[in-house]
Amino acid sequence: MNPRDGIKNQVLGGVRVLDFTTIVSGPYCTRMLADLGAEVIKIEPPGGDFVRIQPPLRRGKSAYFASLNCGKKSVAIDFRKARALEVVRKLADRCDVLVENFRPGVMKRLGLDYDTLAASNRRLVYCSISGFGQTGPWATRSAYAPMLHAASGFDLVNLSHQNGLERPLNAGIMIGDIVGGAHAFAAIQTALLAREQNGCGDYIDLSMMDGLLGMLTYEFQEAQFPQPKRTTPFRPTRAKDGYIMIAAVKPNNFDALWHAIGHPELARDPQFATLKGRTENMSGIAAILEEWASTRTVAECEAILTEGGVPCSRYSTIRETLQQPHLEHRGSYEVIDDGAGPLKVPNPPFQLRNVNAKAQDYVPALGADNEGVLKSVLGYSSEEIAALYEQKILYRE
Repeated sequence: MNPRDGIKNQVLGGVRVLDFTTIVSGPYCTRMLADLGAEVIKIEPPGGDFVRIQPPLRRGKSAYFASLNCGKKSVAIDFRKARALEVVRKLADRCDVLVENFRPGVMKRLGLDYDTLAASNRRLVYCSISGFGQTGPWATRSAYAPMLHAASGFDLVNLSHQNGLERPLNAGIMIGDIVGGAHAFAAIQTALLAREQNGCGDYIDLSMMDGLLGMLTYEFQEAQFPQPKRTTPFRPTRAKDGYIMIAAVKPNNFDALWHAIGHPELARDPQFATLKGRTENMSGIAAILEEWASTRTVAECEAILTEGGVPCSRYSTIRETLQQPHLEHRGSYEVIDDGAGPLKVPNPPFQLRNVNAKAQDYVPALGADNEGVLKSVLGYSSEEIAALYEQKILYRE
């Protein structure tokens, strides 16, 4: 049984979020708000969020979009028209949270900046996610995760651990987006809690660059206080049919490691029993481990080391990991249906004993919630909504 099932309390039930975000960072943040029960109204241009057309596609629907936007409502509206802005401002007046990830200055030009909206809704929590923050020399630069990885130092730190390579590695995993979205999610909770105490909303200026710098905890300090020797990276160990990561860190890990591979005497050898000895003999340690693993499969290595209490893991593809019983047992993912068939999407990485936190089984078609939102939130009549369609202000798939 999924441990997330059966918990009905949605802690953000009653919190309404106006979501102007696209691509990854913002949608990742607002999806977690929806996972906790918030009513998230996704505002989309007539053509929809860019991710709607990104693979993997099944029957014309993007599983990538579904994973980032399940549980939200979609209102498709043409921002270029004054009447559309009027509708959006009215929605903002009735929302608790607004999240946007445009380039700094865009929302102000539209008259949708925090100061303007907070004048009529002082309880509004407004979060702007951008590459470099809202102020400073780099503020107006466009920013996507790969360039932030380069600008922050993340890529060159990673390169420094790759022996023999001189060219930075290709960027394929959008770490900066996910880190930024996660920090935005946390900041919004903080602002909502503060609002309970003082009755006022707040403005959140979230810099994805700052999020990446915060992730480089050791490197941030070493850049200020250079060390004579760089830290030793964790290296994969080659087994007979693949690789295994052995992540021995503390003295007791190494003691367990030497016993597990049949060399308990190394636990008393000064070259391997002390931090100084291990630091100076990492190549020797790697050679011992590869000699031991060379006659065994990765499955055998993992079983022996795990039984011996050594932190380790074989290298798996995501497809292989998704088949692990542990994920189903823990409720690490939810099965939803976006209209093109079932798919698995990750649940939030945290579980609460008394609060429901999981992906919702609803993926909106473009503009699917136009009528529902405008009627329930703004009290518009069917005739008023029909007029907005006739004026090409509202759109739907």
